[in-house]
Amino acid sequence: MVKEVRAAHILVAKEDKAKELLQMIKNGTSFGDLAKQHSMCPSGRKGGDLGWFGKGMMVKEFEDAAFDHAKGEVVGPVKTQFGWHLIQVVDQK
Repeated sequence: MVKEVRAAHILVAKEDKAKELLQMIKNGTSFGDLAKQHSMCPSGRKGGDLGWFGKGMMVKEFEDAAFDHAKGEVVGPVKTQFGWHLIQVVDQK
């Protein structure tokens, strides 16, 4: 059972933008580079890296997506009160 996830994310205001960025990632563009260029979150400066977090530390929609996917996957777009996220599951323990 996964107890903690290390994730990165890209936060944007519109679902269409999240879908566009997801397609760019699928086509080989670096997740970290896109986070630096497009994320509205301060973590964007670090390529979207949020570090390690456990259950209850993130909003439910974000947490569910991060914990329900395998290491290496990019999940999204995921809607939260903050906007639209693409979530990269970096590691799990």
